[in-house]
Amino acid sequence: MGCSPALSATSTANLAVQMTLEASCTFSAAATVNFGGHSAAGADVDVTSAVTINCAGGTTFNIGLDKGQGSGATYAARKMTSGTNTLTYSLYSDSARTMVWGDSIGTDTVAGTGRGAAMSYPIYGRVPAQGLAAPGDYVDTVKITITY
Repeated sequence: MGCSPALSATSTANLAVQMTLEASCTFSAAATVNFGGHSAAGADVDVTSAVTINCAGGTTFNIGLDKGQGSGATYAARKMTSGTNTLTYSLYSDSARTMVWGDSIGTDTVAGTGRGAAMSYPIYGRVPAQGLAAPGDYVDTVKITITY
């Protein structure tokens, strides 16, 4: 009796491999807008700060800033407070300080497209001349929102 050759057969199929990556954006850093110490608010005080975000490549987004927490604040005239005293200031998206930064998409937000790496956007602040204000430490909190 002789040896029979070994039978060899193959069958193939395709294995599907997939993954869904969703759009995402996160804050990397948001620096304080610090106007410093001054003896009076008799002249405009300008400062520059920044917010740094990281959005997935190709993700379109808008960065918005709310009015802050000061009573009676508007986007163009935000209010820092020290007790019952207020000091008006504004935040802008351009260095000429003509484009008030708000939170209405398509109107006064900053739009962009993610690159999958940190991107920094300057915030231009101004305390306009407003005469003698009461001494104190004036503060406000502005909420930053990324819509994507």
